[in-house]
Amino acid sequence: MEGAGLIDVEFGFFIDTYAGANGEGNARAFGTFGYPFRARKPM
Repeated sequence: MEGAGLIDVEFGFFIDTYAGANGEGNARAFGTFGYPFRARKPM
């Protein structure tokens, strides 16, 4: 993210974004999760 020019980057804990979805089994097999983040672009 810093490579994209963003600063003050913070990541949260992973979230099981596919829970209850049709592709949940595949997502679990590949270890697919979402990570919340926040960052800002310098002015």
